[in-house]
Amino acid sequence: MFEVLLNEDEKKLRDEVRGFVRNKIDPALIIAMDSKEKEYPYEFIKAAAEANLLGLRFPEKYGGRDLGWVSEMLAVEEVGVLGISLGCAYSLPSIIGEGIEKFGTEKQKKEYLLPTLKGEKIGGEGLTEPRGGSDFFGTNTTAVKREDSFIINGEKRFVAGGVGADYFLIYARTEFKAAPHKALSAFLLDRDSGVKVEEEYELMGCRGMGAARIVFKDIEVPEASLLGELHGGNDVFNAMMVPERLTSAAGAIGLGQVAIELAARYADRREAFGRPIRRFEAVSFKVADCVTKLDAARGLVYRAAKVADTGAWCRKEVSQAKAFATDAGFDAVHEAMQILGGIGYTDVYPIERLYRDARLCTIWTGSNEVQRLIVQNEIFREILTADTTSRRNIELDTPGAHKTAEKVFTEELEKYYPKDD
Repeated sequence: MFEVLLNEDEKKLRDEVRGFVRNKIDPALIIAMDSKEKEYPYEFIKAAAEANLLGLRFPEKYGGRDLGWVSEMLAVEEVGVLGISLGCAYSLPSIIGEGIEKFGTEKQKKEYLLPTLKGEKIGGEGLTEPRGGSDFFGTNTTAVKREDSFIINGEKRFVAGGVGADYFLIYARTEFKAAPHKALSAFLLDRDSGVKVEEEYELMGCRGMGAARIVFKDIEVPEASLLGELHGGNDVFNAMMVPERLTSAAGAIGLGQVAIELAARYADRREAFGRPIRRFEAVSFKVADCVTKLDAARGLVYRAAKVADTGAWCRKEVSQAKAFATDAGFDAVHEAMQILGGIGYTDVYPIERLYRDARLCTIWTGSNEVQRLIVQNEIFREILTADTTSRRNIELDTPGAHKTAEKVFTEELEKYYPKDD
């Protein structure tokens, strides 16, 4: 059981969030969001803020609880059972807050982070542009310095809170000759500075989050809107990718878990050929495989959270967790629908909504293909730059190297499986 890996404080927090999800969230809100009757879940944010559940990792003076990444993952997983829309709304204060808390001035923290965690302001994040999704450093939005201000032109799309947010954390090109990762800067833009909604998207899932394309046309903002160092957008981006991808991973686990639990209960009650369908291995093995994948995903997510808590570089661990957990979550919902059969394809059960939600998890915050690209880059970097005292360093391209390698591997094998005398 995963329970044995948690300390008492972590269990208490998980139960607190579980109680909040069960008792404080009106199912009618989820239905209204999915049917496009709500543009943004303001009441959910206010309720979470009143329960002091937003931005758990941040200092108490800004509205957080001074907790760690593991605690936040527990909370996100519990909120994830509600679906991706409310999971996104819950995670955004953490994602945007990471950039503000790490790189913002004290004034910016008081003007943006504090009211965000109190539920008084809603933040949105502008990353993707029409010319590219995962090609973040190909950003075409520009911010040109003019005396003590910047003139911003460009656009961002798929912005959660594009309709609904009070301010946006966006990235723009501020250096036009340097390498891409040294050319971008991060900015905090109030909606009333001139941000325009060009288009609100009709989405397959993740509804009710005001996803939109926003446009900046000759918006003049003061130099104080710059977040972090000039041309330092790369640092802000890398910091924000930790909560962005970990919350996606943890939320997908919650979403997949509730789907497979619903399917298991259904399989215990639904009869075919004179017995409950759970008695057929074609059904019960699906449950077994999905729960195994979700448990494995938890292992990756909470390992990444533990590494993040140390402050160490955790790009590989975060990408592994995001790719595996979101795939596992989608597989669980997919198989849950298969177990329910035709009724799962209707809106009688929430499986069809969870299915539409889960499909996005493998795409956003960096597609899972991009996560695998990151993982392999990190693995090769680790292996090829490893200290020879900590890893075997066999030059396989030198004459006789294969014999040396064979000798080393044989010796290792014999340690565990010695030959009989």
